[in-house]
Amino acid sequence: MDSPGPILIVDDEEDLLNLVDLHLRREGFETIKAMNGAEALDALDKVPSLVILDLMLPDMKGTEVCRRIRANPATANTPVIMLSAKGEEIDRVVGFEVGADDYVVKSSFSPRELMLRVRAVMRRRGQQTPVKAEPTGSSHHRLTFGPLVVDEEAHRVWVEGDEVTLTATEFKLIATLAKRPGRVQTRGTLLQDVWDMPPDLNTRTVDTHVKRLREKLGVAARYVETVRGVGYRFNAQPEG
Repeated sequence: MDSPGPILIVDDEEDLLNLVDLHLRREGFETIKAMNGAEALDALDKVPSLVILDLMLPDMKGTEVCRRIRANPATANTPVIMLSAKGEEIDRVVGFEVGADDYVVKSSFSPRELMLRVRAVMRRRGQQTPVKAEPTGSSHHRLTFGPLVVDEEAHRVWVEGDEVTLTATEFKLIATLAKRPGRVQTRGTLLQDVWDMPPDLNTRTVDTHVKRLREKLGVAARYVETVRGVGYRFNAQPEG
């Protein structure tokens, strides 16, 4: 497996930027620092393994940087943790809708908690390196449906023997659906179980992520069915 790229830290507050940088380096990570959106986008050429991204930057919104990260084929699957002074629910919703994997509020900032979140995301990423082979080893934590294989323990997904690289949120979404075959999952239920958000939020977060997930699953997208006006259902035996 190739060594992971550096972690990109983007924040216009120099003290916080240096604090996060210090803790990451103490944990053994290589880092790149950026103080605005333009610097962050330039740093994408180094293909970071993870981005810690401030929501409010002097030249552009962090959400726009996140959109561009997702639009760049080289970084489309790079995990993004948003670090923001904004703790309002709507800000978290917007962050998730543009593709963020996690959201940390600065007012409750804890370097130790951030390091734990970084390690969790990096652990998932390290086990999602694409390979051209069927999964091997114990099948105790694997869910298999025709060409689709979901390995819960390894956080890996294969379609027709090819590994599909998913973000942490996309993996949690497909795993949640696949563990409940035949059962309709309302958007509220998925918001609660996948994003840990209130089930009564009026948001397109779920629909946006299901769309991205289906695009990545290719022929296996047919397993995720839309139940109009309600939500989604995993059909273990779809037609076609």
